[in-house]
Amino acid sequence: MVKDCGTVWDNCLRTIEGHINKQSFQTWFKPIKAVNLDNNALTIQVPNKFFYEWLEEHYVALLKMTIRKELGSGAKLEYQIPAETSNSTVPESSNSSKSISKDRGRISPGMLDTSHIKNPFVIPGIRKLNIDPQLNVNYTFGNLIEGDCNKLGRNAGLAIADRPGGTSFNPLFLFGDVGLGKTHLAQAIGNEILRQHKNKSVLYVSSEKFTNQIIQSIKNNAVNDFVNFYQSVDVLIIDDIQFLANKQKTQEIFFHIFNQLHQKSKQLILTSDRPPKNLEGMEERLISRFKWGLSADLQTPDLETRMAILEAKLQDESVEVPSEVIEFVAYNIKKNIRELEGVLVSLVAEAKLNQVSVDIDLAKKVIRNFINQENREITMDNIKTAVAESLQVPVEKLQAKTRKREFVVARQLAMYLVKSLTNHSLKNIGDAFGGRDHSTVIYSCKTVGDMMDVDESFKNTVNEIEKKLTLSMARA
Repeated sequence: MVKDCGTVWDNCLRTIEGHINKQSFQTWFKPIKAVNLDNNALTIQVPNKFFYEWLEEHYVALLKMTIRKELGSGAKLEYQIPAETSNSTVPESSNSSKSISKDRGRISPGMLDTSHIKNPFVIPGIRKLNIDPQLNVNYTFGNLIEGDCNKLGRNAGLAIADRPGGTSFNPLFLFGDVGLGKTHLAQAIGNEILRQHKNKSVLYVSSEKFTNQIIQSIKNNAVNDFVNFYQSVDVLIIDDIQFLANKQKTQEIFFHIFNQLHQKSKQLILTSDRPPKNLEGMEERLISRFKWGLSADLQTPDLETRMAILEAKLQDESVEVPSEVIEFVAYNIKKNIRELEGVLVSLVAEAKLNQVSVDIDLAKKVIRNFINQENREITMDNIKTAVAESLQVPVEKLQAKTRKREFVVARQLAMYLVKSLTNHSLKNIGDAFGGRDHSTVIYSCKTVGDMMDVDESFKNTVNEIEKKLTLSMARA
């Protein structure tokens, strides 16, 4: 029976899945495609060179065992990288890791005399090659929580820290929305390189500072000194590269710096709020170079990762924060890690200054400053629906005259939540629940409060409904 490449690879995947954890399988094997089967040689396509190197370093034995199980002892595995990254097909290596070459049109640099280079980070006229890395020492891998949102970039960063300039993901292009940890990750790589390689020079600079330095160097007729200084560093980290858009002279100078550093196998790390292909106002020759290495997308962290971030931050604080408060905050602040940490700082400060404990009510108060009021508006209809769904009663029964206990409790609870979460008057609330008077509303609210005091299960139900309502209104 003649086997096709897809069937063979599917069988391989089933075997591999049984030997590694789910997350590793999803990350490193699901993106792979089988493209050809020639005799006993199976060719698989991997997304980029980073994947190839990672598979060779971590899974070569497993791949070898799996492919031979399917095709016999003489089976071979070959890798194919898409044309954008490389046109090479790389055969499986059993003894050494093979590199993937590509003509990148580099400019050969001349020998650099560093004895007279001016450092733009110090006062003009002072020459200094002992480069201040300009890094925040608090940005480390130790306090960078790993999740599915940043796994690829973090693993690439660790590999770069081991061998700066010696991996195929050069440059490392980190992109994602504001507040997702691009700067933290980029600087963590720089700090780790300095820790492991004492002789390496690392420099972090924002694109704004880079541009301002170029302007000053042009005014002082010192562009060559500027370029020579940047070409002397071993690791260059530029934050928010998208702000070089439409700055032609800055892009031209950076282009030559990039080429020289890359030619000398120096490491480049760039961050942006968008992938290279979406950079507008940027020269095509720069965009193509940004794609030479690895582009890693930093995504919005999931709930578990957000909770882990909060718990890690709390380790340095002396305030006790209940797990339900951490979950509540993580549910409400979803898209921005910086904002998530800001809520936590405000929450702890509020508790310390007012000498109160941290609870859900305090968390609600603090979060009001971070979520638009219009997104937090909860209506009576929202509350009725939420209560009816939670207690599994028809929503119309909340307004009916029936005295059946399950409907009475649901109606009283809905009134209680309307009173707690909205600004409606007692009369308006009574009118909305079958024309009942304000005294009925007061009685209902008191009854629910009393039940919560004596019935822990009922209290949890009320809190859960309230949390769902708040969360649903907090979504952008």
